[in-house]
Amino acid sequence: MDGVWKQDMNKYLGKLKEELEIRKYSKKTIEKYLYYAELFLSSGKSPKEFLGGYKKKSRDTIRSIYFALKFFYENVLKEEFSENIPLVKKKLKLPVVLNKEEIESIINKTENLQHKLVLMFLYYAGLRLSEVRNLRWQDIDFDREVVHLKTTKGENERVVFLHKKLKERLNEFKVHREGLVFESNRGKKYSEETIQKIVKKAVKKAGIKKKVTPHTLRHSFATHLLEAGCDIRHIQKLLGHKNLQTTQIYTHIANKDIKKLAKLL
Repeated sequence: MDGVWKQDMNKYLGKLKEELEIRKYSKKTIEKYLYYAELFLSSGKSPKEFLGGYKKKSRDTIRSIYFALKFFYENVLKEEFSENIPLVKKKLKLPVVLNKEEIESIINKTENLQHKLVLMFLYYAGLRLSEVRNLRWQDIDFDREVVHLKTTKGENERVVFLHKKLKERLNEFKVHREGLVFESNRGKKYSEETIQKIVKKAVKKAGIKKKVTPHTLRHSFATHLLEAGCDIRHIQKLLGHKNLQTTQIYTHIANKDIKKLAKLL
């Protein structure tokens, strides 16, 4: 079997890529699965032996290898993946969250209106970086005060509210209201790096020392809603999470119940 795998490696890897693309896996995941599958096929080892060589690596790396091999066996080889590989349980890592004063500071200290709107969509609508990049004017319904997101993770459309502060700022944005909302001076879609730089610059101006990324504003959006008493299932829908378990991470951060406990002392 080892010889066959090495001889037909390109065929197997091509089939793996095809199966991943059909299922709409992200570009990063496809690259990662192909990388580990190629190493595995070249090794001549069993899945358990191969995974054992990474036992000193991080939990995320071990889990990635496991799921890459499982996908390869089940969808390319069409074989049951029966290896009893103990998965290292993923540690609960709580996201960084900004308080409302910090949010207001990074927005208010950003003078460029277009950059200000990027920050506001990340927080007041809880959008992902990719969703901000792909946002189009026709997605925004000013009368109904909603934003209909059509280009989302997993390609599941969703609707979020158009916050009044965001609506007011958008009405100040004097540009042609068609196509992409955010474009460079050359008429190109904002890159991921551009949005990351906008956030980094705003955070620095506000004098915030926390490690903040565009996704931090989304985390803050969800946490502040939860602290205000919003039902977690509504937050799940607003964030576009497929599983409620993903949204429940914010129950570990929200401090409304922690404050109540402090009053008992």
